Amino acid sequence: MGMVNRWRQECGWAVLPFVLLLSFCERSSAQVRYSIREELQLGTIVGNVAKDMGFDTSGLADRNLRIVSGAKKELFQINQRDGALFVNQRIDREELCSKTIPCYINLKAVIENPLEMHHIIVEILDVNDHSPSFLEKEYRLEIPELTVSGARFQLEGAHDPDIGINTLHSYKLSQNEHFKLETKYLKTDIKIPFLVLQKSLDRETVAQYNVTLTAIDGGSPPKSGILNITVIVLDANDNAPVCDQQPYTVTVQENAPVGTFLLKVNASDADEGINGEIEYSFGNMFRSKANDLLMLDSKTGEIKVNGVIDFETEQIYEINVQVTDKGLSPMVAYCNVFLKIEDVNDNTPEIEITSLSNQIPENAPLGTVVALMGVTDLDSTVNGQVVCTLPEELPFDLKPSSEGNFYSLVTKSLLDRESVPQYDITITAKDMGIPSLSTVKTVRVELSDINDNSPVFTRSPYTFYLLENNEPGASIFTISASDADENENALVSYSFANVNTGRSVTSFLNINHDNGNIYAMKSFDFESMKTFQFQVIAKDSGTPSLSSNVTVKVFILDQNDNAPVILSPVNTNGSTEFVEEILRNVIAGHLVTKVRAFDPDIGYNGWLSFSLLQVTDPTLFGLERYTGQIRTLRPFMESDKAEHKLVVLVKDNGNVSLSATATVIIKVVETKEAFAASDIKSTANHKDESNVTFYLIISLGCVSALFAISIISLIIMQCHNPQDIASKNSRDSNYVDTSGSGTLCHSIQYRSGEKRYMLVGPRTSVASAIVTNSNANTLVMPEHRRGVSGENLSLHRLQQKDMI
Repeated sequence: MGMVNRWRQECGWAVLPFVLLLSFCERSSAQVRYSIREELQLGTIVGNVAKDMGFDTSGLADRNLRIVSGAKKELFQINQRDGALFVNQRIDREELCSKTIPCYINLKAVIENPLEMHHIIVEILDVNDHSPSFLEKEYRLEIPELTVSGARFQLEGAHDPDIGINTLHSYKLSQNEHFKLETKYLKTDIKIPFLVLQKSLDRETVAQYNVTLTAIDGGSPPKSGILNITVIVLDANDNAPVCDQQPYTVTVQENAPVGTFLLKVNASDADEGINGEIEYSFGNMFRSKANDLLMLDSKTGEIKVNGVIDFETEQIYEINVQVTDKGLSPMVAYCNVFLKIEDVNDNTPEIEITSLSNQIPENAPLGTVVALMGVTDLDSTVNGQVVCTLPEELPFDLKPSSEGNFYSLVTKSLLDRESVPQYDITITAKDMGIPSLSTVKTVRVELSDINDNSPVFTRSPYTFYLLENNEPGASIFTISASDADENENALVSYSFANVNTGRSVTSFLNINHDNGNIYAMKSFDFESMKTFQFQVIAKDSGTPSLSSNVTVKVFILDQNDNAPVILSPVNTNGSTEFVEEILRNVIAGHLVTKVRAFDPDIGYNGWLSFSLLQVTDPTLFGLERYTGQIRTLRPFMESDKAEHKLVVLVKDNGNVSLSATATVIIKVVETKEAFAASDIKSTANHKDESNVTFYLIISLGCVSALFAISIISLIIMQCHNPQDIASKNSRDSNYVDTSGSGTLCHSIQYRSGEKRYMLVGPRTSVASAIVTNSNANTLVMPEHRRGVSGENLSLHRLQQKDMI
């Protein structure tokens, strides 16, 4: 503690660490090197540090000279009086440095007043203080008697901890004629001894040999260690098994059932007893997949199938059957077996689609590639040859590649999506084996639409029958067309085309462009327009768009909307009351006068009948029903009145009958009065008849004009019919002219294709003649009307004659 206090006073630093003080207080430093041998006696002087460092020995005791080693053991100490460095503990170089060369011990000499530190390096030199040694003193080595000369047996090596020349130098074997010694040098200080057999051994002659192995180091004098080796000669199994033939070859079909016998391996051993007994096994050294597929009887050597043999996995197996005897030192032989696999057709072809166009346009050109595919069959030869086919009715074909195992699916004919929108193509791959195996794969190809179809109307032409007096603005019929294309290509719009008559139908018709509904913009009048036709265009929305047109024929059907008109007798003032004079001496059946009337309607609606609504003496006058003639029923008597009033009712035969009346005043005159009035009346009658004739001419002209227009329209419509309708009508006895006037029975005949329809007959409405289940409101004549056709025709002719 006093030394530390003095050192603090000298340095004047009380707060700095010890190491920092040393760095500031040291004035000089020196290094001294010494070399000594290991194992020196304790107290042996190594050197004088004070002299070697140049310290003053007179004040050395006061300066506290000491050794600082930092090790647990203080191997060296220093004499503080004279500065001599001496051995303080046993020094063993092998313990301190093992095999490290050179072996240094670093010391630090510290002296105070002033404080100085000097380095001292002490080199420890090796001495031959260790002999080579073996781990075991005895070593037992067993060698079969038939071991060949030159056989090497590695022995245990010796160990010497010394280094340099003092370490292990060589081995020496005791003298004998059967063995020699060889040494293998791995490193400078590692030497491995081998015992080499020079001469064959015979256990029956010498069963045991004792030899000595001596390990010698290089020290002077040399030291050595001894290993006693005992060589035991073992009785040898000196005959190995022998295979009857080499190699064995066997052929088997793949997929042979488990338990199928393949062959029997035979081997023999010339030894006797246990050394001659043989066992068969698959050698682990040459183990292959065949070992798992086959079963080997260890006693008999029979080989059988024990698994699934697949030609596609391996075509030939090389099997090593290990034959081992049961000697103490078993001898082994190997019998080689070659197992050849025959292929059978057990693999179906496989189809792999490498590229596929799921959708192609329907106008794809011939030869368009739809799909690419590869075909494989794991079998070989003809069993692996594959042919691909398609159903003949498909518009596709398979084109093989030059390699033969790739195909292209191409189009071979034109496609039509509207006929077949998609194809499920069944590809059949069939090999050439017997029996043949095949596989199928279905490829779906959809056709995309192109605008290749024009709209098609449900009928062509359209024929419609429309009652007159229809409601304006209502839908009267519908035109419909369909397009076999799809999406935009099938979206149909409707419009009017040019009208054959040159008159635009848009003035009285309108069409819905989306659904084809046609609306009447006005109410039709049969008496003004009996028929008309026009064309409708249906156009799709494709690009470019396609269109088609259709002719629409419309027939206006008559309704009973016109009352009869009295033509005669008519006064000059237009009144239907007329005065007729007759002689009193007329006989029964005398024609008094004739009431003439006209109805613009046709058919039953225009067929008129006459009746007496009021008569003064019903026994005196009679009225013919269909001619309108008024005749006397009996001669006049003196008691009969001189003036008679007849009210004639004229009505048509519509369902809701319309009528008109005419009043005839008949005056009965005597014969003289008749002559007197004859001249006056003739003059008046002549004037009246001129007026009546004028009105008759106008009426007949109007009716004839309407009839002519109807006939011309029918002729124009019939011109579109490829058959000669006019010739048929001329030969048809049922064809009735409709151009009459007066009280004619109006009849009109319509033709649609090969059918002909006539409206004629009593007391039948137009509506009752419409057949509900027929197309286009077709009018037909019921069967019960035919019985009266002759009567109607006769009445028609009679009225026509009377009018003339």
